[in-house]
Amino acid sequence: MASLLDQLSSITVVVADTGDLQAIQKFTPRDATTNPSLILAAAQIPAYQNLIDGTLKASRALIGASAPAEQVVAEALDEICVTFGKEILKIVPGRVSTEVDARLSYDTEATIAKAKKLIGLYHDAGISNDRVLIKIASTWEGIKAAEVLEKEGIHCNLTLLFGFAQAVACAEAGATLISPFVGRILDWYKKDSGRDSYPGPEDPGVISVTKIFNYFKTHGYKTEVMGASFRNLDEIIELAGCDLLTISPNLLDQLRNSEAELSRKLDASKPAASIEKLSIDAESFKSLMAEDRMAHEKLHEGIQGFSKAIETLEAQLAHRLAVLEGGAAFAHAAQEIFLLNDLDGDGCITREEWLGSDAVFDALDTDHDGRLLPEDVRGGFGAALATAR
Repeated sequence: MASLLDQLSSITVVVADTGDLQAIQKFTPRDATTNPSLILAAAQIPAYQNLIDGTLKASRALIGASAPAEQVVAEALDEICVTFGKEILKIVPGRVSTEVDARLSYDTEATIAKAKKLIGLYHDAGISNDRVLIKIASTWEGIKAAEVLEKEGIHCNLTLLFGFAQAVACAEAGATLISPFVGRILDWYKKDSGRDSYPGPEDPGVISVTKIFNYFKTHGYKTEVMGASFRNLDEIIELAGCDLLTISPNLLDQLRNSEAELSRKLDASKPAASIEKLSIDAESFKSLMAEDRMAHEKLHEGIQGFSKAIETLEAQLAHRLAVLEGGAAFAHAAQEIFLLNDLDGDGCITREEWLGSDAVFDALDTDHDGRLLPEDVRGGFGAALATAR
Protein backbone atom coordinates (compact mmCIF):
# COMPACT_ATOMS: atom_id res chain seq x y z
CA MET A 1 0.00 0.00 0.00
CA ALA A 2 1.20 3.52 -0.77
CA SER A 3 2.23 5.67 2.18
CA LEU A 4 -0.15 8.27 3.61
CA LEU A 5 2.14 10.94 2.16
CA ASP A 6 1.92 9.50 -1.35
CA GLN A 7 -1.85 9.14 -1.09
CA LEU A 8 -2.24 12.67 0.25
CA SER A 9 0.00 14.11 -2.46
CA SER A 10 -2.30 12.60 -5.12
CA ILE A 11 -5.29 14.70 -3.98
CA THR A 12 -3.74 17.69 -2.17
CA VAL A 13 -0.72 19.87 -2.90
CA VAL A 14 1.76 19.16 -0.09
CA VAL A 15 3.83 22.13 1.02
CA ALA A 16 6.91 21.89 3.24
CA ASP A 17 6.62 24.17 6.26
CA THR A 18 10.33 24.69 6.86
CA GLY A 19 13.37 26.73 5.92
CA ASP A 20 15.60 23.65 6.13
CA LEU A 21 16.77 23.01 2.58
CA GLN A 22 17.77 19.44 3.38
CA ALA A 23 14.29 18.64 4.68
CA ILE A 24 12.75 20.11 1.52
CA GLN A 25 15.02 17.94 -0.62
CA LYS A 26 14.01 14.90 1.42
CA PHE A 27 10.25 15.26 0.97
CA THR A 28 10.14 16.83 -2.53
CA PRO A 29 7.01 18.97 -2.00
CA ARG A 30 5.59 21.10 -4.81
CA ASP A 31 5.76 24.33 -2.79
CA ALA A 32 7.47 25.53 0.38
CA THR A 33 6.60 28.20 2.89
CA THR A 34 8.96 30.04 5.18
CA ASN A 35 9.09 33.04 7.52
CA PRO A 36 11.63 34.63 9.89
CA SER A 37 10.78 32.05 12.57
CA LEU A 38 11.57 29.17 10.24
CA ILE A 39 14.69 30.89 8.94
CA LEU A 40 15.74 31.43 12.56
CA ALA A 41 15.44 27.68 13.10
CA ALA A 42 17.31 26.92 9.88
CA ALA A 43 20.00 29.42 10.79
CA GLN A 44 21.03 27.16 13.67
CA ILE A 45 22.20 24.60 11.11
CA PRO A 46 25.94 25.10 10.41
CA ALA A 47 25.52 24.18 6.75
CA TYR A 48 23.65 27.44 6.15
CA GLN A 49 26.12 29.77 7.89
CA ASN A 50 27.80 30.66 4.61
CA LEU A 51 24.49 31.83 3.18
CA ILE A 52 23.98 34.14 6.14
CA ASP A 53 27.58 35.36 6.26
CA GLY A 54 27.58 36.10 2.54
CA THR A 55 24.38 38.09 2.78
CA LEU A 56 25.62 40.11 5.78
CA LYS A 57 28.83 40.99 3.93
CA ALA A 58 26.91 41.98 0.80
CA SER A 59 24.53 44.15 2.84
CA ARG A 60 27.47 45.87 4.54
CA ALA A 61 29.01 46.59 1.15
CA LEU A 62 25.69 47.95 -0.12
CA ILE A 63 24.95 50.15 2.89
CA GLY A 64 28.51 51.35 3.43
CA ALA A 65 31.35 50.81 5.88
CA SER A 66 30.30 53.69 8.16
CA ALA A 67 26.61 52.72 8.42
CA PRO A 68 25.38 51.56 11.86
CA ALA A 69 24.93 47.83 12.39
CA GLU A 70 21.14 48.08 12.73
CA GLN A 71 20.88 49.57 9.24
CA VAL A 72 22.96 46.74 7.81
CA VAL A 73 20.87 44.15 9.65
CA ALA A 74 17.61 45.69 8.38
CA GLU A 75 18.83 45.35 4.81
CA ALA A 76 20.26 41.90 5.42
CA LEU A 77 16.99 40.61 6.90
CA ASP A 78 15.11 41.13 3.62
CA GLU A 79 18.03 39.76 1.64
CA ILE A 80 18.28 36.62 3.81
CA CYS A 81 14.57 35.88 3.52
CA VAL A 82 14.88 36.11 -0.26
CA THR A 83 18.19 34.20 -0.27
CA PHE A 84 16.53 31.24 1.45
CA GLY A 85 13.59 31.61 -0.92
CA LYS A 86 15.88 31.45 -3.94
CA GLU A 87 17.60 28.34 -2.59
CA ILE A 88 14.22 26.72 -1.97
CA LEU A 89 13.12 27.48 -5.54
CA LYS A 90 16.12 25.51 -6.81
CA ILE A 91 14.51 22.45 -5.17
CA VAL A 92 10.73 22.82 -5.47
CA PRO A 93 8.97 23.05 -8.83
CA GLY A 94 6.29 25.42 -7.56
CA ARG A 95 6.21 28.46 -5.31
CA VAL A 96 7.85 29.75 -2.17
CA SER A 97 6.15 32.01 0.37
CA THR A 98 8.19 34.88 1.77
CA GLU A 99 6.83 36.91 4.65
CA VAL A 100 6.42 40.64 5.11
CA ASP A 101 7.69 41.89 8.49
CA ALA A 102 4.87 41.13 10.96
CA ARG A 103 5.53 44.43 12.68
CA LEU A 104 3.93 46.11 9.65
CA SER A 105 0.68 44.13 10.01
CA TYR A 106 -1.48 47.15 10.80
CA ASP A 107 0.07 49.46 8.18
CA THR A 108 -1.30 48.99 4.67
CA GLU A 109 1.12 51.30 2.87
CA ALA A 110 4.20 49.97 4.66
CA THR A 111 3.12 46.39 3.88
CA ILE A 112 2.73 47.24 0.20
CA ALA A 113 6.17 48.88 0.11
CA LYS A 114 7.85 45.92 1.83
CA ALA A 115 6.11 43.43 -0.47
CA LYS A 116 7.31 45.34 -3.53
CA LYS A 117 10.86 45.39 -2.17
CA LEU A 118 10.82 41.63 -1.61
CA ILE A 119 9.39 40.85 -5.04
CA GLY A 120 11.96 43.25 -6.53
CA LEU A 121 14.77 41.24 -4.94
CA TYR A 122 13.34 38.10 -6.55
CA HIS A 123 13.12 39.91 -9.90
CA ASP A 124 16.80 40.88 -9.57
CA ALA A 125 17.55 37.15 -9.41
CA GLY A 126 15.46 36.46 -12.51
CA ILE A 127 12.54 34.90 -10.58
CA SER A 128 9.05 35.76 -11.81
CA ASN A 129 5.95 36.62 -9.78
CA ASP A 130 4.29 33.27 -10.45
CA ARG A 131 6.90 31.49 -8.30
CA VAL A 132 6.55 33.71 -5.23
CA LEU A 133 3.79 34.26 -2.69
CA ILE A 134 4.13 37.27 -0.40
CA LYS A 135 2.94 36.31 3.10
CA ILE A 136 0.92 38.96 4.90
CA ALA A 137 -0.92 38.77 8.22
CA SER A 138 -4.68 38.78 7.65
CA THR A 139 -5.51 41.95 9.55
CA TRP A 140 -7.90 44.29 7.75
CA GLU A 141 -4.90 46.46 6.82
CA GLY A 142 -3.00 43.44 5.54
CA ILE A 143 -5.97 42.26 3.49
CA LYS A 144 -6.32 45.70 1.90
CA ALA A 145 -2.60 45.66 1.07
CA ALA A 146 -3.01 42.26 -0.58
CA GLU A 147 -5.92 43.59 -2.63
CA VAL A 148 -3.68 46.30 -4.08
CA LEU A 149 -0.77 43.91 -4.67
CA GLU A 150 -2.92 41.28 -6.38
CA LYS A 151 -4.18 43.89 -8.84
CA GLU A 152 -0.54 44.60 -9.70
CA GLY A 153 0.22 40.92 -10.30
CA ILE A 154 1.95 40.26 -6.96
CA HIS A 155 0.46 37.10 -5.49
CA CYS A 156 -0.27 36.94 -1.77
CA ASN A 157 -0.57 34.30 0.94
CA LEU A 158 -2.69 35.66 3.81
CA THR A 159 -1.43 34.08 7.00
CA LEU A 160 -2.34 34.09 10.71
CA LEU A 161 -5.91 33.35 9.70
CA PHE A 162 -8.17 32.05 12.47
CA GLY A 163 -11.68 33.36 11.82
CA PHE A 164 -14.31 33.02 9.12
CA ALA A 165 -14.54 36.80 8.68
CA GLN A 166 -10.85 36.92 7.83
CA ALA A 167 -11.28 34.18 5.24
CA VAL A 168 -14.24 35.86 3.52
CA ALA A 169 -12.48 39.24 3.45
CA CYS A 170 -9.38 37.64 1.90
CA ALA A 171 -11.43 35.94 -0.81
CA GLU A 172 -13.29 39.14 -1.65
CA ALA A 173 -9.94 40.96 -1.88
CA GLY A 174 -8.80 38.42 -4.48
CA ALA A 175 -5.98 36.90 -2.43
CA THR A 176 -4.24 34.02 -4.19
CA LEU A 177 -4.09 31.86 -1.06
CA ILE A 178 -5.00 31.82 2.63
CA SER A 179 -3.34 29.86 5.45
CA PRO A 180 -5.80 29.05 8.26
CA PHE A 181 -3.91 27.84 11.35
CA VAL A 182 -5.49 24.53 12.31
CA GLY A 183 -3.29 23.63 15.26
CA ARG A 184 -3.32 27.03 16.90
CA ILE A 185 -7.12 27.03 16.79
CA LEU A 186 -7.05 23.65 18.53
CA ASP A 187 -4.62 25.00 21.14
CA TRP A 188 -7.01 27.82 22.02
CA TYR A 189 -10.05 25.57 22.38
CA LYS A 190 -8.16 23.02 24.48
CA LYS A 191 -7.03 25.74 26.85
CA ASP A 192 -10.43 27.45 26.92
CA SER A 193 -12.45 24.25 27.43
CA GLY A 194 -10.01 22.37 29.62
CA ARG A 195 -10.20 19.35 27.31
CA ASP A 196 -7.03 17.35 26.67
CA SER A 197 -7.92 16.36 23.12
CA TYR A 198 -10.52 16.36 20.34
CA PRO A 199 -11.20 13.52 17.90
CA GLY A 200 -10.19 14.45 14.34
CA PRO A 201 -13.71 15.19 13.01
CA GLU A 202 -14.48 17.32 16.10
CA ASP A 203 -11.20 19.24 16.03
CA PRO A 204 -12.15 22.97 16.01
CA GLY A 205 -9.33 23.77 13.57
CA VAL A 206 -10.49 21.05 11.18
CA ILE A 207 -14.09 22.29 11.41
CA SER A 208 -12.97 25.87 10.69
CA VAL A 209 -10.96 24.96 7.57
CA THR A 210 -13.72 22.65 6.31
CA LYS A 211 -16.26 25.48 6.60
CA ILE A 212 -13.97 27.91 4.77
CA PHE A 213 -13.17 25.41 2.01
CA ASN A 214 -16.82 24.58 1.34
CA TYR A 215 -17.80 28.26 1.39
CA PHE A 216 -15.11 29.19 -1.15
CA LYS A 217 -16.01 26.33 -3.48
CA THR A 218 -19.77 26.90 -3.20
CA HIS A 219 -19.46 30.57 -4.11
CA GLY A 220 -16.77 30.19 -6.77
CA TYR A 221 -13.91 32.04 -5.14
CA LYS A 222 -10.52 31.41 -6.75
CA THR A 223 -8.62 31.89 -3.49
CA GLU A 224 -6.86 28.66 -2.52
CA VAL A 225 -7.11 27.22 0.99
CA MET A 226 -3.91 25.94 2.59
CA GLY A 227 -4.33 24.37 6.02
CA ALA A 228 -1.35 25.12 8.27
CA SER A 229 0.06 24.65 11.77
CA PHE A 230 -0.86 21.02 12.37
CA ARG A 231 -0.56 19.30 15.74
CA ASN A 232 -1.17 15.66 14.72
CA LEU A 233 -1.85 13.34 11.80
CA ASP A 234 -5.59 13.22 12.47
CA GLU A 235 -5.93 16.90 11.55
CA ILE A 236 -4.16 16.28 8.24
CA ILE A 237 -6.18 13.17 7.47
CA GLU A 238 -9.46 15.01 8.12
CA LEU A 239 -8.47 17.71 5.60
CA ALA A 240 -7.36 15.38 2.79
CA GLY A 241 -8.55 16.97 -0.44
CA CYS A 242 -7.96 20.56 0.70
CA ASP A 243 -6.28 22.69 -1.98
CA LEU A 244 -2.96 22.67 -0.15
CA LEU A 245 -1.61 21.61 3.25
CA THR A 246 1.65 22.97 4.63
CA ILE A 247 3.22 20.39 6.92
CA SER A 248 6.28 20.36 9.18
CA PRO A 249 9.09 17.85 8.53
CA ASN A 250 8.30 15.70 11.58
CA LEU A 251 4.70 15.19 10.46
CA LEU A 252 5.81 14.63 6.85
CA ASP A 253 8.03 11.87 8.22
CA GLN A 254 5.10 10.28 10.04
CA LEU A 255 2.97 10.43 6.88
CA ARG A 256 5.73 8.86 4.83
CA ASN A 257 6.13 6.03 7.32
CA SER A 258 2.39 5.24 7.65
CA GLU A 259 0.49 3.00 5.23
CA ALA A 260 -3.15 3.25 6.36
CA GLU A 261 -5.78 3.91 3.70
CA LEU A 262 -6.54 7.59 3.16
CA SER A 263 -9.95 8.82 2.00
CA ARG A 264 -10.80 12.21 0.51
CA LYS A 265 -12.65 14.39 3.03
CA LEU A 266 -12.89 17.64 1.03
CA ASP A 267 -13.92 17.81 -2.62
CA ALA A 268 -13.86 21.07 -4.57
CA SER A 269 -16.23 19.63 -7.19
CA LYS A 270 -18.76 18.58 -4.55
CA PRO A 271 -18.65 21.09 -1.71
CA ALA A 272 -20.87 20.42 1.27
CA ALA A 273 -23.76 22.77 1.93
CA SER A 274 -22.52 26.20 2.95
CA ILE A 275 -23.93 29.49 4.23
CA GLU A 276 -25.15 32.28 1.97
CA LYS A 277 -22.59 34.61 0.45
CA LEU A 278 -21.43 37.38 2.76
CA SER A 279 -20.01 40.81 2.09
CA ILE A 280 -17.36 42.11 4.48
CA ASP A 281 -16.36 45.75 4.89
CA ALA A 282 -14.09 47.38 7.46
CA GLU A 283 -16.88 47.89 9.99
CA SER A 284 -18.34 44.38 9.74
CA PHE A 285 -14.83 42.87 9.81
CA LYS A 286 -14.06 44.67 13.05
CA SER A 287 -17.40 43.66 14.53
CA LEU A 288 -17.14 40.00 13.54
CA MET A 289 -13.58 39.74 14.81
CA ALA A 290 -14.60 41.28 18.13
CA GLU A 291 -17.33 38.64 18.45
CA ASP A 292 -14.87 35.81 17.71
CA ARG A 293 -12.74 35.78 20.85
CA MET A 294 -10.53 32.96 19.59
CA ALA A 295 -9.72 34.66 16.27
CA HIS A 296 -9.15 38.03 17.91
CA GLU A 297 -6.79 36.64 20.56
CA LYS A 298 -4.87 34.31 18.25
CA LEU A 299 -4.34 36.96 15.57
CA HIS A 300 -2.89 39.38 18.13
CA GLU A 301 -0.80 36.61 19.70
CA GLY A 302 0.44 35.44 16.30
CA ILE A 303 1.56 38.90 15.22
CA GLN A 304 3.30 39.33 18.55
CA GLY A 305 5.04 35.97 18.18
CA PHE A 306 6.11 36.53 14.57
CA SER A 307 7.37 40.01 15.52
CA LYS A 308 9.40 38.54 18.37
CA ALA A 309 10.89 35.97 15.99
CA ILE A 310 12.01 38.79 13.70
CA GLU A 311 13.57 40.65 16.61
CA THR A 312 15.37 37.46 17.67
CA LEU A 313 16.65 36.90 14.14
CA GLU A 314 17.79 40.54 13.99
CA ALA A 315 19.69 40.03 17.26
CA GLN A 316 21.36 36.94 15.86
CA LEU A 317 22.28 38.74 12.65
CA ALA A 318 23.65 41.70 14.60
CA HIS A 319 25.72 39.30 16.66
CA ARG A 320 27.04 37.54 13.60
CA LEU A 321 27.86 40.85 11.92
CA ALA A 322 29.78 41.89 15.04
CA VAL A 323 31.71 38.62 14.98
CA LEU A 324 32.51 38.98 11.28
CA GLU A 325 33.68 42.55 11.83
CA GLY A 326 35.61 41.79 15.04
CA GLY A 327 33.19 43.44 17.47
CA ALA A 328 31.61 42.30 20.74
CA ALA A 329 29.05 39.50 20.82
CA PHE A 330 25.58 39.53 22.36
CA ALA A 331 26.50 37.34 25.32
CA HIS A 332 23.14 37.50 27.05
CA ALA A 333 20.84 37.18 24.06
CA ALA A 334 19.77 33.59 24.77
CA GLN A 335 18.85 34.48 28.35
CA GLU A 336 16.88 37.51 27.15
CA ILE A 337 14.96 35.32 24.70
CA PHE A 338 14.13 32.91 27.52
CA LEU A 339 12.89 35.65 29.85
CA LEU A 340 10.73 37.21 27.13
CA ASN A 341 8.94 33.89 26.57
CA ASP A 342 8.68 32.63 30.16
CA LEU A 343 5.46 34.56 30.65
CA ASP A 344 4.55 33.19 34.08
CA GLY A 345 8.11 33.22 35.39
CA ASP A 346 8.11 29.55 36.44
CA GLY A 347 11.47 28.77 34.86
CA CYS A 348 10.19 26.93 31.78
CA ILE A 349 8.43 27.82 28.54
CA THR A 350 5.41 25.86 27.36
CA ARG A 351 4.22 25.80 23.76
CA GLU A 352 1.34 28.10 24.73
CA GLU A 353 3.77 30.68 26.17
CA TRP A 354 6.21 30.54 23.26
CA LEU A 355 5.87 33.72 21.19
CA GLY A 356 7.71 32.37 18.16
CA SER A 357 6.70 29.78 15.62
CA ASP A 358 5.96 26.12 16.27
CA ALA A 359 8.93 25.18 14.08
CA VAL A 360 11.38 27.04 16.34
CA PHE A 361 9.79 25.55 19.48
CA ASP A 362 10.10 22.06 18.00
CA ALA A 363 13.74 22.70 17.05
CA LEU A 364 14.59 23.79 20.59
CA ASP A 365 12.51 21.06 22.30
CA THR A 366 15.04 18.33 21.57
CA ASP A 367 13.72 15.96 24.26
CA HIS A 368 10.11 16.44 23.05
CA ASP A 369 8.71 17.02 26.55
CA GLY A 370 6.64 20.04 25.50
CA ARG A 371 8.60 22.60 27.51
CA LEU A 372 11.80 24.60 27.16
CA LEU A 373 14.30 25.11 29.97
CA PRO A 374 17.04 27.77 29.89
CA GLU A 375 19.57 25.15 28.80
CA ASP A 376 17.31 24.15 25.88
CA VAL A 377 17.31 27.73 24.61
CA ARG A 378 21.04 28.16 25.18
CA GLY A 379 21.79 24.84 23.52
CA GLY A 380 19.45 25.45 20.61
CA PHE A 381 20.82 28.83 19.73
CA GLY A 382 24.31 27.68 20.57
CA ALA A 383 27.49 29.64 20.50
CA ALA A 384 26.10 31.87 17.77
CA LEU A 385 23.98 33.62 20.40
CA ALA A 386 25.76 32.84 23.66
CA THR A 387 29.40 33.69 23.07
CA ALA A 388 31.57 35.32 20.44
CA ARG A 389 33.37 32.93 18.14
